[in-house]
Amino acid sequence: MPETVAPLLSETIEIAAPPERVWALVQDLPRMSRWSPQVWRSFLRTPGPVRLGSQLVNINRRGWQAWPTQSKVVRFTPYEEIAFRIKENKSIWSYTLTPTDDGGTRVVHERVVPDGISQISLRLTKVAFGGQDAFGAELVDGMRETLRRIKEECEQ
Repeated sequence: MPETVAPLLSETIEIAAPPERVWALVQDLPRMSRWSPQVWRSFLRTPGPVRLGSQLVNINRRGWQAWPTQSKVVRFTPYEEIAFRIKENKSIWSYTLTPTDDGGTRVVHERVVPDGISQISLRLTKVAFGGQDAFGAELVDGMRETLRRIKEECEQ
């Protein structure tokens, strides 16, 4: 039986900081290694600040394992949302910011796979990461940790 991929992975956190402060961090994709336990480095391939259409090369890691990915910013609404598509597996990762009544920000971090996952990614995940269920759970843990670290930095 073929493995299935969770169509949505999502984590949410409330941060006691205005959307402008949170946005300054989440839109700075080259600095994502500072917060994400899986991203080791990200490099902009396009000049200038991150914006719609920006392209990045990312180096991810898991213990001794490391692998490159390429991404492109596919949604970019300042202070509200940034999303990027991973070329190799077709997933879309996003951060959505919503102001809260108390002056803070609700941040939703998601991974969606509207077009499914590439066959090569399905095979590699099975062989290298223990399959979709195990790796999906690991990704959610990483999303939670990323949001916790962003919150910590924003609230300093």
